[in-house]
Amino acid sequence: MSSTDVTRPVPRGDRAGFVTYFRSDVTAGFLVFLIALPLCLGISVACGFPPIAGIFTAILGAAITTVLSDSELTIKGPAAGLIVIIVGCVEDFGGDGVLGGFNAADMSAYRMALAVGTAAALLQIAFGLGRAGILGEFFPAAAVHGMLAAIGVIIIAKQIPVALGVEARGEPLELLWELPHIVLEANPAIALIGVVSMAVMFSWPRLRRAVPRLNAVPAPLIVLVIAVPLGMFFDLMHQHSYFLQGHKYQLGEQYLVTMPDRPFGMFQHIVFPDYAALALPKAWKWVLMFFIVGSLESLLSTKAVDLIDPWRRKTNLDRDMTAVGIANLACSLVGGLPMISEIVRSKANIDNGARTRFADLWHGVFLLLCVALIPTILHRIPLAALASMLVYTGYRLAHPSEFLHVYHIGREQLIVFVVTLIGVLATDLLIGVALGIAVKLVIHVANGVPLRSLFRPSLDVSAVDERTVRISLRDSAVFSNWIPFRRELEQVGLLQGMNVVVDLTDTQLVDHSVMDKLAAMQHDFAQRGLSLTVTGLELHRQLSPHEHSTRKRGLARIRRLTVTGAAELEPRLAAEFIGRGATGYTSIPCTGIGRRQILGQEPPIERQFRMEVILPKNVCDDILAYLRREILPSQHVTACVEVVDVVCVDAFVSESVALDGGLESAPTRLSSNGSPGSTLAASVTSDAAGTEAAIGSSSIDRPGEPTVDVLSGLLTGRDALAK
Repeated sequence: MSSTDVTRPVPRGDRAGFVTYFRSDVTAGFLVFLIALPLCLGISVACGFPPIAGIFTAILGAAITTVLSDSELTIKGPAAGLIVIIVGCVEDFGGDGVLGGFNAADMSAYRMALAVGTAAALLQIAFGLGRAGILGEFFPAAAVHGMLAAIGVIIIAKQIPVALGVEARGEPLELLWELPHIVLEANPAIALIGVVSMAVMFSWPRLRRAVPRLNAVPAPLIVLVIAVPLGMFFDLMHQHSYFLQGHKYQLGEQYLVTMPDRPFGMFQHIVFPDYAALALPKAWKWVLMFFIVGSLESLLSTKAVDLIDPWRRKTNLDRDMTAVGIANLACSLVGGLPMISEIVRSKANIDNGARTRFADLWHGVFLLLCVALIPTILHRIPLAALASMLVYTGYRLAHPSEFLHVYHIGREQLIVFVVTLIGVLATDLLIGVALGIAVKLVIHVANGVPLRSLFRPSLDVSAVDERTVRISLRDSAVFSNWIPFRRELEQVGLLQGMNVVVDLTDTQLVDHSVMDKLAAMQHDFAQRGLSLTVTGLELHRQLSPHEHSTRKRGLARIRRLTVTGAAELEPRLAAEFIGRGATGYTSIPCTGIGRRQILGQEPPIERQFRMEVILPKNVCDDILAYLRREILPSQHVTACVEVVDVVCVDAFVSESVALDGGLESAPTRLSSNGSPGSTLAASVTSDAAGTEAAIGSSSIDRPGEPTVDVLSGLLTGRDALAK
């Protein structure tokens, strides 16, 4: 969307907006419908529900939430993230979904799951009306990402057999273990449809980057264009068998989507809940899982869409949750799946030029017309094609880049991520997420967070002037005490129209979740013409280079570079060091001799200097490269690099120099010797061995002493002296 669009009046989903933005919203709604149709069918089948249940959900969700919610660009409907919960519920009640056909046991389990959905929807409505939407901010990001990655793995494990035409039951880890056997048992005709469909899903993003004209064509549509003719070629509409390499394989309608057999036959597929299920204790486990995971995913998706909304319109999360709950109640009463705000379809909605919430309504209208008028054509869609789409969705949720992204935020984040992922795969969603949260709390306590501040922040509010207030925190600012902290920010800032200064000087730890949420709140304040300023992090060190990484009060690891050489080099090197990002240096005259002088091969150098400078790692590496390239070939210079710990790292970081990769974690242990050249920081030498080599030099390791890397170059730059 062009920048000029953003400067126009902000579109609103009211009566005037319906007329003004009719063309844009209808176009976007139609393009989203093309994506949503196969996904609604595939998700429903994967959940153990009849395929049409997903269509019911998208239609009702689009109609109800458009009226009740103020979220302008989110698309509501069934989502892959709920598959694991819903299919688990169906299986717990005795159903197995598409495996072996949809029989009486599957119908009974389906109706019981609808009752569970009804109870969960009522909880969502109460959740929204009670203005509890903020509870979605309690969960740490690493645990949520770990949960979603685990869901992705489970989807892959359960959908690969469907894509290959194999009936396979078991837990996700069992299915992954049996994958080679599943591949050997594949039905070749069905597997061809599944593999071709999967190849399209995985290759289409690259093709769109290579050919920009393809951006408007969604990959699921291409899959259907290919898979439906393949199904017709194999005559899946009729039951028959074929032989290949001595094996007999069956083909028939069981490999196609089940749909009404005539126009407007959809109304005969309305199914009502079996409320007797709620008398079973195990039903309430699933009610809680539907409620917690569905609500959390919906809240997170809505917030994510608000961030990419070109006009930065902000959704009332309480109102949106109430709308989602009412829509879910309606869906469960007629046989539909639970629904949430769906991020992928919402992103497509924005990319295709939607302006208001009516785009969501139009996508539902097109789905209604399609399933009402041409259900027999939809019946020709192979289940293997839908399963392949879901395999790709699962891959995106559990993409290897997710591990790298979390690791770059911080090692402690990766620990929580992996624990949550493994916990979900080994147990279930609730236990897995609980394990991730528990590990996060243990890590915080190990980092010095007092138990008294884990769930209740210690804060003071004071006036700075008539337009500004200061909120000073003590002990910690972490995910588990963020909600009361945020309420205070909203109360004294947004509601009273005051600028806020957040002082974190006295905190022991500020975790990634709070850093991330403070950055988001700064935007909220800016939208109101207010400012939110965060101060007091000068004495905290980052646990990773990521801008929103966890901050821990203590020492930061940095480099100390000591250079000795002929006195006439001092002005040149000093200017070069400052130009490359050094914030200062200490230099003293000195005398000394090296090996060549001891051996009498060269006369002693009468005037020398010793310069010491403390630098981030990336600046230090740049200076060492300069010395190797420009100085060593013609001058005698000795450079020594040590890893040191400083109290106030900002004293040694130029504003023009990026810190990416420049800081490391360090033990918080002060030595008695201060850092030369600065009264703002105390410096200690690290006890850690293995300091990176500076410039092609030797190193000395002495027990109990730091590792020091030394460069000594004569005219040729070849010799090294361990100092």
